Amino acid sequence: MFNTAKMAFLAALFAGVAGPVFAADLAEPPVVEEAPAPIAYEQPADFGGWYIRGDIDYHWSKFRGGDYITYGPGTNDFDAGKLKSAFSAGAGVGYQINQHFRTDLTLDWMSKSKFRGSTSGTCGDLLPCTSVDTSSYSALLLLANAYVDIGTWHGVTPYVGAGIGGAWLKWDTLHNTDRDGSFEHRGGKGWRFAYALMAGASYCLTDRVKLDVGYRYSHINGGRMFEYASGLGGTTGAGPGFDRGINVHEVRGGLRYQFGRSDCAPPPEPYQPEPEPIYTK
Repeated sequence: MFNTAKMAFLAALFAGVAGPVFAADLAEPPVVEEAPAPIAYEQPADFGGWYIRGDIDYHWSKFRGGDYITYGPGTNDFDAGKLKSAFSAGAGVGYQINQHFRTDLTLDWMSKSKFRGSTSGTCGDLLPCTSVDTSSYSALLLLANAYVDIGTWHGVTPYVGAGIGGAWLKWDTLHNTDRDGSFEHRGGKGWRFAYALMAGASYCLTDRVKLDVGYRYSHINGGRMFEYASGLGGTTGAGPGFDRGINVHEVRGGLRYQFGRSDCAPPPEPYQPEPEPIYTK
C-alpha cells in the first residue's frame, strides 16, 4: 500500500509540473495578419463633350479669273483681276469625341474684299480699248469640319483638319469704265460649293478654355459674278459674267470653351481604398 500511495503521489506531482510545460509547448501565439497594401486604381481619361468656339481672321483672296459674254465677238475673259485682303469673324459648335478626334460646324462672315481688274475689247469707235473694272465681294462660309489632335507637348496640341460645305457669295455692283463711258452691272449672288483644309495648334488657358491659332485654306467654286447691263446713251454693255472661283488664305485665332471634361483639367486623384482593420485574439 505504501508503494501504491507513493506512486500516486509521484504521478500527481509529475502531472502538476509537466502539464503547464506541455501546454506552453503546444499553444502557439495568435497570428496577426497584415492588411494588404492599398491598391491605386487609375481613372480612365474621360475626355469629350460639347464645345463652342469663336474666331477672327485676316484673309487674302485670289481671283482665279473670269469670263463674260460679249455681243458680237462672243465670250471674252478678264485680262487681270486682284482682290484685296479683309477680315472675317465666325462661330461654331462642336463635339470632342475623344482625346484625338473632334468635329464641329462653323459659320464665318467674310467682310468685303475689294476687286480691281481690267478687260480688253473694242470701243464704239471700233478701236481697241481697255476698261477698268471695280467691285467687291463678301461671303458667308458654312462648313462641317473634322480634326485630328495629334498629341500634346508642353501644353501645346497641334492638329490638322478638313471641312466641306457651301458659301453664300455676293458680288457688289461691277463698275466698268472705258473710253465710251461708265457701265454698271448688277452683281451676282448665290450659294456655291466650298471646302477647306486647316492646320494649327491649341493651348490651355484655363481648365475649360483653349486658345486656338491656325491657318485655313478655303476654296469657293465659281459662279455668277455680274449681270448684263446697258451702257450710257443706249450703248450695249457686255454681260453676264462669271468668276472661276476664289481661293482664300486665312490666318485665324480664337477661343474654344469645353462643356464636357477637358484634357486641360488636372487628372482626378487616384482611388485609394480604405485599409482593412487589423484584429488580434
